[in-house]
Amino acid sequence: MSKIDKHSWDDRFSAADYVYGTEPNSFFKEQLDKLNPGRLLMLAEGEGRNAVYSAKMNWQVDAVDFSSQARIKALKLAANEKVNINYSLSDLTLYQPTGNLYDAVGIIFFHFERPEIEKIFASAKKALKKDGIIICEVFSKNQLGKTSGGPQVPDLLFTTDEIVELFHGLKSIILEERNVLLNEGILHQGEASVINYVGKK
Repeated sequence: MSKIDKHSWDDRFSAADYVYGTEPNSFFKEQLDKLNPGRLLMLAEGEGRNAVYSAKMNWQVDAVDFSSQARIKALKLAANEKVNINYSLSDLTLYQPTGNLYDAVGIIFFHFERPEIEKIFASAKKALKKDGIIICEVFSKNQLGKTSGGPQVPDLLFTTDEIVELFHGLKSIILEERNVLLNEGILHQGEASVINYVGKK
């Protein structure tokens, strides 16, 4: 189990407010808007902001997380926005999506240890159809010391080389480490160091 466990995430998501906001992640939105709507898988989707945006843009959305509190809030957000998302509760280290099913997979801010990451990213690649796209934004190791979000644990952060290795077999379309200004709810606020990745199967 990851150093950040299910109970801590349930506690975090039990807050009345959407702690990461209700608007989609900027990089995810920018990249999704370039694609024709199809079937999308969102991994570790949390409170549903990216899944709900995608459904509003006519994507058929499957979302997965292990937090029941996150699922409750995501479904509430979907109902408020009058869209439907299919949101499953699952331990992502055990989750096996159907292969060759999805036109896109979204992974936005993701905190697992390396052996778990390898399993999860491998299943994400398997889930993609030929020519399918992965959209990923994660905190880089240079996020250490910043207070804008993410764990202050090196093993739960990334380098660009690690992302390339984890997504081996995909064609890298975008791979960059950037400093960005986050404004995503109360827990992602301020200057952050992130890695943006888009890959094609």
